[in-house]
Amino acid sequence: MPTSVPGSSRPGAGHAPRGAGAGFTLVELLVVVAIVAIASAAVSLALRDPDARVLEREAARLAMLLDTARAEARAAGLAVVWVPSSTLESAAAQPAQGDDFRFVGLPARLDLPRRWLEPGTQAQVLGASEIRLGPEPLIGAQRIALSHGRQRLVLATDGLEPFSVATTDAAAQAVR
Repeated sequence: MPTSVPGSSRPGAGHAPRGAGAGFTLVELLVVVAIVAIASAAVSLALRDPDARVLEREAARLAMLLDTARAEARAAGLAVVWVPSSTLESAAAQPAQGDDFRFVGLPARLDLPRRWLEPGTQAQVLGASEIRLGPEPLIGAQRIALSHGRQRLVLATDGLEPFSVATTDAAAQAVR
């Protein structure tokens, strides 16, 4: 029977066998996976297409402007239409005068914006030349195709709901 000097220990006595503690614990692996996931999410958001952000901001702003004009048209009993610049330029009666779009029929006291926030944003009314906003409470289904750079989206209403970004595949096909 082997003996040892007091204060010394045999190799492996009181310790885990060699190789058993050489790996990672489950908690350590989960922490590493969580850090990698957070880093990859941050990178993907940072690399997002700037045209997409511009277009989303323009769509939200235009939806708000259209709903404001629609509410004013209904409250005042006015026939109000929204006309994009492509239609303004082709109409001889109303030259564009540098406007990107115009709300026709609103009172002068309600001076809504007429320019996009970002140059290069384009709009086209799908299936018509203008968007009718009132005075009727039911305005009919209407769609506007917005584009900026290579990005495209459709702003739509069914006539009852406010204007919002259409998420259906049919709306995306209509833009192309």
